Amino acid sequence: MLPDRSAAQGACREDTLWIKGDWGQARFSVEVADTFDERAQGLMNRPAMAASGGMIFIYERTGPVSFWMKNTLIPLDMLFADEAGVIQHIHHEAIPLDETPIPGGEAIRYVLEINGGMAKSLGITKGSAMRHPFFLQEIANWRC
Repeated sequence: MLPDRSAAQGACREDTLWIKGDWGQARFSVEVADTFDERAQGLMNRPAMAASGGMIFIYERTGPVSFWMKNTLIPLDMLFADEAGVIQHIHHEAIPLDETPIPGGEAIRYVLEINGGMAKSLGITKGSAMRHPFFLQEIANWRC
């Protein structure tokens, strides 16, 4: 099943993240990684993820962020967003088990990991806005 492209309806939910842009919009069912331990574990050692699944990494401060694929068994797209929830960089098809650093930028607050190839498949681009209740709502580009 692919992510839902229907219009965002109802209140924001912790387990749902929306993305919109000139290409349209999509909804993902997400797990939240907002503690050091949860971010360190990420999606490691998982053999698969639902097509509409993902993990949103939330940081306490905006700054430089870099990821790697150590112990990650599935290819991932990484969407790096600023504190307003606007995507600044997309790393497509990160290679499973690769320990090469994947820099996301200097002013990143949120990172969404989805299945590899999904961002291109949906047409998600840099400048698209993400929506989630844990984002800083007072400055969010797309508020709850």
